Amino acid sequence: MCLHHRNLTRTLMLLFLYGVLCDEYKVEYQQGHICAVKGSTVVIPCSFHYPGNQIVDRVMWGHERHNIYDGPFIYESISNNTLPRFHYNGDKKHNCSLEISHVEPNDTGKYTFRFITDSAVGKWTGVEGSTLKVGDLNISMTKPNGNRTMNEGESVNLTCINSCDDLSSAFTWFKSGEPFSEGPVLYLSNMSSTNSGNYTCSLKSHTGTTSGVINIDVEYGPKNTSVSVRPSFEKDPSSNFTMICSSHANPPVENYTWFKIDKDDNKAVGHQPLFLSAERGQYFCTATNKHGSQNSSVVTLKIKEYQATPNSKIYLLILPLVAVLLIVTAVIALRRLNKKRTTASEADREDDTENAVYANWPVLDKNQSQEGSQSEGATVELIYAMVDFHTKRKSNMQQHMDSHPDDEDVIYSTVCKSQPSYSSEP
Repeated sequence: MCLHHRNLTRTLMLLFLYGVLCDEYKVEYQQGHICAVKGSTVVIPCSFHYPGNQIVDRVMWGHERHNIYDGPFIYESISNNTLPRFHYNGDKKHNCSLEISHVEPNDTGKYTFRFITDSAVGKWTGVEGSTLKVGDLNISMTKPNGNRTMNEGESVNLTCINSCDDLSSAFTWFKSGEPFSEGPVLYLSNMSSTNSGNYTCSLKSHTGTTSGVINIDVEYGPKNTSVSVRPSFEKDPSSNFTMICSSHANPPVENYTWFKIDKDDNKAVGHQPLFLSAERGQYFCTATNKHGSQNSSVVTLKIKEYQATPNSKIYLLILPLVAVLLIVTAVIALRRLNKKRTTASEADREDDTENAVYANWPVLDKNQSQEGSQSEGATVELIYAMVDFHTKRKSNMQQHMDSHPDDEDVIYSTVCKSQPSYSSEP
């Protein structure tokens, strides 16, 4: 009986001491379950208690993948191996909150806090822990006709869904990376080509969170169909027109057709975006895809009449001047040539004059020749004659003299012409 009483007393004392210790050493987790969207930042709130006469030496956070008592730990105050995404927001007093940035799916699991004081028995771990779940943002699309193809003029609703079921979340919508709208639902009505693009949503409070991408591709028939012409709408007779048909369409244009208007009748003349023509006239093109077709405006092609360009006009002025200059130059050259020839002829005559020998013969009157050459008072008229001896050719006389050098008998004849003498007597 006494033994049983002793055992009961000992048990009660141990239970009392354990209750006292439990009241003095403990860890409290304000949220046992936390859900965070991938890419966001989450805080695990925590507080701890210990006897007031003790001092906390070490604090640490562990993950359920490792031993919660011995580690390794994802955070430890005396270690430099802490991952940069894990930040201890608490202190060594009573706050033990842990912050995790850029949450990843691998961060899912239970986290526990452990602290050690300067007392021999001052070690405690909050084994209950706080469990983290990593969720996603998803987009659901609702289309009235249920078809995945988006056509111009139709409507669609996009809803951003947080898998953490946080209904109080505020969302931001992005189109091709640029902020577009806000709210959990995005309404796109009477769509056009401008609504095509990639859409995502994120938590307004955490811009790092991003949903999956929803691509909206609005299809439509050809529009803004036009024709460009090179050269302009007029050309020289020797060149061709190059015409290009362009149009915006989704899906792209499947067929191009060129028409020439001939007496109010449209005649197909080509089936390519580019068309060459050397004929004047009126043309237009048609662009077609599965949603329809569209005609371009009519273009009129003309053949240019010949017009002298500024350069050709200059040439027309220069050519006559050049011709006149050539003629004047030719005349001057001819004159100079003639002058040279004249000068050369005069020089030849001067040379001939130098080689000339003048001889004179007296000329006698006929009556006087009959009466005799010795009549008194008769006058003789001298007639001078020039005998030209060329140096290049010897005269007959000279040749004769050369051939008969010994002939010394030379006969000279004098021709005299007697002038009548006038007497004072009858």
